[in-house]
Formats: sequence, C-alpha cells, structure tokens
Amino acid sequence: MFRNLIDGEWVGDDGSENINPSDTNEVVGVYARATTADMGKAIDAANAAFPAWSRSGILERHAILRKSSDEIFARKDELGALLAREEGKTLPEATGEVTRAAQIFDFFAGEALRLTGEIVPSARPNIGVEITREPLGVIGIITPWNFPIAIPAWKIAPALCYGNTVVFKPADLVPGCAWAIVDILHRAGLPKGVLNLVMGRGSVVGQAMLDSPDLAGITFTGSTGTGKRVALASIEHNRKFQLEMGGKNPMVILDDADLTVAVEAAANSGFFSTGQRCTASSRLIVTEGIHDRFVTALTEKLKSLNVDNALKAGTHIGPVVDEKQLKQDTDYIEIGKQEGAKLAFGGEVVKRGTPGFYLQPTLFTEATNQMRISREEIFGPVASVIRVKNYEEALAVANDTPFGLSAGIATTSLRHATHFKRNAEAGMVMVNLPTAGVDFHVPFGGRKASSFGPREQGKYANEFFTVVKTAYTLA
Repeated sequence: MFRNLIDGEWVGDDGSENINPSDTNEVVGVYARATTADMGKAIDAANAAFPAWSRSGILERHAILRKSSDEIFARKDELGALLAREEGKTLPEATGEVTRAAQIFDFFAGEALRLTGEIVPSARPNIGVEITREPLGVIGIITPWNFPIAIPAWKIAPALCYGNTVVFKPADLVPGCAWAIVDILHRAGLPKGVLNLVMGRGSVVGQAMLDSPDLAGITFTGSTGTGKRVALASIEHNRKFQLEMGGKNPMVILDDADLTVAVEAAANSGFFSTGQRCTASSRLIVTEGIHDRFVTALTEKLKSLNVDNALKAGTHIGPVVDEKQLKQDTDYIEIGKQEGAKLAFGGEVVKRGTPGFYLQPTLFTEATNQMRISREEIFGPVASVIRVKNYEEALAVANDTPFGLSAGIATTSLRHATHFKRNAEAGMVMVNLPTAGVDFHVPFGGRKASSFGPREQGKYANEFFTVVKTAYTLA
C-alpha cells in the first residue's frame, strides 16, 4: 500500500483502491486514506519544520528542486503511463503533462537563485529602506483530479522555492501521481516535515485543513462551490487564500477565419483531454458567414477522433474520469436536448475492448447563450455552437458569462484580434490557438468567478507564496 508522508515518515494502514477509468477491472494501486487526526499531525509537523526551512540556503532549495526535476523528466514515460491509467488522459497527453511538471520544478529551481529585493532612498535624510520578500508560512495545497501532476507541481515547487512548508491534499481520485511526486521530493533531500502528503476524502481531510487555524495560506484548484468554502473558512482564520475554479470559456470563430485553423483550435479546446480542463472551450461562438461550413468541418473532425483506452496507440480521447463524472456529462446532454439545442454529433456512451467510462465527443448546434449548457461548466467532451451576426455580437456573447478564465478567437483580422485581446473579459486570451494549453513560465489565472487572488506559475507565483517586508535603517 502507498502511505501518507507525515513528518518524514510513511504512515497509514487504511487504504482505498485507485481504479483505472479505461479498464475498471484494473486496480492501479491501494493508497492510504488519512484521518482528521492525521491532518492535524501533518500541520503540526509543517509548523515545526518552518523556522529552519524558511532560513535554509538558496543552494539547498535549488539542488532539491533541480534533482526532482531531473528525476521526473527521466521517468516521464513511466509517470505518464501512471497518469494515463489513473486519470484517463491519452498517453501522449499524460507524458506531456509529466514533462511540464519537470519543467516547472526546473524553473523554480532557478528562481531559488534569483530571489531579489530592493534598496530605495527614504523621503527622510540619512535613512535607508530595504524591501524584501519572506516566506508566507505553512501552505495548505488542495489540487483537482484533472491535472494530477502538473497542478501539484505548480503549487508545490514555488511554495518550497520561497521557503514555505507544505501540507498537500490531492484529489481522492488520483493519488498515484501525487504520491510519486512527493516520493521524488522526499528522496531528493527535503528535511522532515517540510512536505507532508495527506491523501483521503475531501469531506474528511480537506475539511480538517479548512478548519485548522494553523495554516498561513491555502492554494486551491477545483470547483467554484468548494472554492467558496475555502474562501469563507480562510476569512474566518485570517489566512491568505488563492483560488482557481471553473470556466465556461468562449472560442469565437469569425467569417474571415482560416477554417482549418478554427476547426483544429475548437476540437482541441473542446474535446481533447476528454474536455476535462478548466480552460476548455465549451462555447463556440460563430458568425453567420462561416457558421455552416464550420459546423460541417468540425463534425467531420469529430467523426475522425478515436475514443478508446488511454494507453492504446491511436487513441485521441480517453475515458471520462469516473462514473459520477460520466453521469454529470450525460445529464447535461439531456438538458441540452430539452432546452432545444440540436444534437449535431455524438452524445452516446460507447463500449470498447476494456470496460471504462467512454463518451463520444458531443456537439450541439442552435444553442443560445441563455441555455444551461452554455452557462454551467459541464467538464466533459461537450461543446455548443452559438450563432451570432458579427464580431460585436460575438464579443458581447463571449463576455456574457460569470466566468473569465480563458477566451479564444479565430480570425485573420489584425484589428479584430487586437480588439479582442484588449476587451475579452478573461485572464488569458488565445488568437488562432486552443484556449487550453499555457506555458509553464508565465502567469496562469482568470477573472470573475474563475479565480481569486494572485496568479499562479512563473515569477508571479511569489505574490502568493511570500510576504513583503519593508525595513528602515538610520545611517
């Protein structure tokens, strides 16, 4: 059994099976499930380790993060297969995610050597002013199931880089990648208590984390509803919090778009990774002049995509992550039909050579932006086409959402592309590219109900994981 890591020791006897969504007969592994008491011990251990780690040398942090990066990259095929088995991403997608995790650790290994401050003159004579950043403290990390190694990496790496200690609670559905990354960091030389892994149900260990007054901050990625709970609990304990939540991202297709580029961007955005990305485009907003040609071309593209076992060569779309998510997806497909949208393609649960949660990519047409399928996050391979008259209406519809994570546009017009970049109400904007897929060294985050707090990734991560200190000295 794979156990929790608390205060440098692997502990826990009560475990649960991790099931492969591509083959529900396969048990990926048995992983420990922690208790409320375990969470308390992990938080105590992180607090005890914080004074020494927060004052550790930058070369020590650099070496541990760099060593971890090297091992993750060296094992990318093995870890990619593990990711594909427990989450359902296709093997190429899973291996790509592992590579990204290695790049993130490498980047923050470098950042450990680039810690800077400022020396500025005071408004008063003979006084010097120093502005520095210090580690925040013990960080609680809660991650989702859809990116089981990349999202933990982009939270854990900066937390450690800047001298914080960590209590890490991964999604209950995907403990395998979490355990692997913690094991790598542990063996890379982290002192005991600096990184603690507490696997288990959100209702038990996640709630225990929220209830604790002994965390300096919580960084969370997951549903909007749970994010609100994290915020309320954090306000109660006067701690810093960072939230990355849902999206209902638009992809605008204008009459002047290159049809091939538009179709590839829409297919990738809406359906790859089984649509289980917060940056996925589930609203395809298409102007009248290209609408029919776009729908025809996208439908042909979807017909060519192979839905099958994530580990199988030639698979384009793997299974939905579990039975609960599959039911949510099929429920929304029925809602779309009842609302009057036209099911143009897909929507059927399919069987393959191994028992799994397989769903055809699903495309609705004749949708409106007021339908539930256009306003609520489905988190599956389901997208809706919304017909609009022109660019101005397309922009208005794109912004008419409670979310604001990512937005895309397909156009050959520099004027429209420039205007869209400036006026799309989203944290990230893509021109002639999928809305999903961002670099590891630049900020990630959104607006409105999608995000709260400082951006993640890149040098902007220091805004959450550090606090600013201003010191005055009389010369």
